[in-house]
Amino acid sequence: MTRQQPVAGSDHPTPAGAQCVGACDPAEHFDIVLILRRQALAEFHDLVDKLAANDPAAQPLSREEYERRFGASAEDIKRVAQFASAHGLTVVHADAAARRVVLSGTVQQYNAAFGVALQRFEHQVGKSTFHFRQPSGPVHLPDDMHEVVTAVVGLDNRAKARPHFRINPTTTALTPETSPAAGGAPIHPPIRAARAVSHSFTPLQLAQLYDFPAGDGSGQCIALVEMGGGYDTADLTAYFNELGVGAPRVEAVSVDQATNAPSGDPNGPDGEVTLDVEIAGALAPAALIAVYFAPNSEAGFVDAVSAALHDSQRKPSVISISWGAPESAWSQQTLGALNDAMQTAVALGVTVCAASGDSGSSDGVGDGADHVDFPASSPYALGCGGTHITASNGHITHETVWGNGEDGATGGGVSATFALPAWQKGLRVVRGSGGAGALVRRGVPDVSADADPATGYVVRVGGADTVVGGTSAVAPLWAALIARINAARGKPVGFANAKLYAQPGAFNDVTSGSNGDFSAGPGWDACTGLGTPVGSKVAAVLGSA
Repeated sequence: MTRQQPVAGSDHPTPAGAQCVGACDPAEHFDIVLILRRQALAEFHDLVDKLAANDPAAQPLSREEYERRFGASAEDIKRVAQFASAHGLTVVHADAAARRVVLSGTVQQYNAAFGVALQRFEHQVGKSTFHFRQPSGPVHLPDDMHEVVTAVVGLDNRAKARPHFRINPTTTALTPETSPAAGGAPIHPPIRAARAVSHSFTPLQLAQLYDFPAGDGSGQCIALVEMGGGYDTADLTAYFNELGVGAPRVEAVSVDQATNAPSGDPNGPDGEVTLDVEIAGALAPAALIAVYFAPNSEAGFVDAVSAALHDSQRKPSVISISWGAPESAWSQQTLGALNDAMQTAVALGVTVCAASGDSGSSDGVGDGADHVDFPASSPYALGCGGTHITASNGHITHETVWGNGEDGATGGGVSATFALPAWQKGLRVVRGSGGAGALVRRGVPDVSADADPATGYVVRVGGADTVVGGTSAVAPLWAALIARINAARGKPVGFANAKLYAQPGAFNDVTSGSNGDFSAGPGWDACTGLGTPVGSKVAAVLGSA
């Protein structure tokens, strides 16, 4: 019998308070994904390192060239198929470019094939009870498979990623002013009325405040990764009409059988999806907005990012991710698989904008320690934090860290997982207690923009205009800025971090406020990163790169 060894990092952290309620039904049937090693690994890392360092001699690859050089080998795919057949598992799909093999089988078959015991768990959170499936220990593989398979995802199905948006509680049901003389008809569009009710902004107003360069993202595709919910086309049509911009082409892309499934509840995932589409679409109306819907699970997240990266039809040049979870919530193998996907984005010249979270320096973990959100903490993502903005007559008058505590606070801090990137060397981190020291690991975020729901974005969801904040608004705003720059320069910017850190003068430096344990200060900080964009200067930096 072939000896099996545990796969490093394949243990799944169980959330505090979750209870095991028994073994899974042996006949339960579902799919899982095996992620395979890439060909020419050393050559790949050399390319990524050069691109990340802004080496002018290195150029991103086409999707076709990437697959040829760095996809999975036919021999490795064959070896996985033989392993599956030996355990009665079916190969549903094999994708050499994305290095994914989808297997289908039962709990009993998976338990035997991977040396696990799949258990059912129950988790009470507030008034809600969640049920999920999870292995009781690490995944095991035969010796000859260890070098081939880098991750096994999908044995667990716990929803880990959270949408990073917050609704302004005073504007959840905005009603436009009406005129009795007009028989109750609106005097002006609801979006204008929403601005009168709160200190809110349309995406177009924020683009003006942040001095976005002219442009509409023509010829670009912005990918939005969504873990549930959906958008209502009627909401989008009404919203873009009210803004006076042409409605962008929006396409829903199904990943792992998930679809655009709006429920009409602005407080649920619909609020996230619609926010992302409306901000990206308003600021880059000539771009294709491709919305990749996937189940909210580790496997779904990996598959959605992979689907966007390897979409040779739509060819996204920028990906916006408004979902995430604390680094500590992920299994190490999935965290590694997603970070590997971010490296793939670098190789393909795709910029990934990721929200840094809405729960301050703890990222919502109740252990009293600091935590950062992933995938924003990946060194290959552009981590997007949040601010509170005050403006008058079309100009910013004051901008501070979003950190009032009542309606959330920007995520930010120091990674416990990723090493210090070269482009962050020499930076310092300031703690709220007043202590300052050298940044020794990956710092989050990189950039920021308005995110406080008190100074939030007017969107339309569930048939009503609503003011929404959260760092999930910042990711699509930055994605749209990148799309405009990509369109103007005629080719994608790709990995932007090193270029941006070399030009801090392209930002409005936010120097006051805190997100809990970290404080803002001159230059980069663990609340707002480099600051908020001076769009024309960012375009000059990236456009000439």
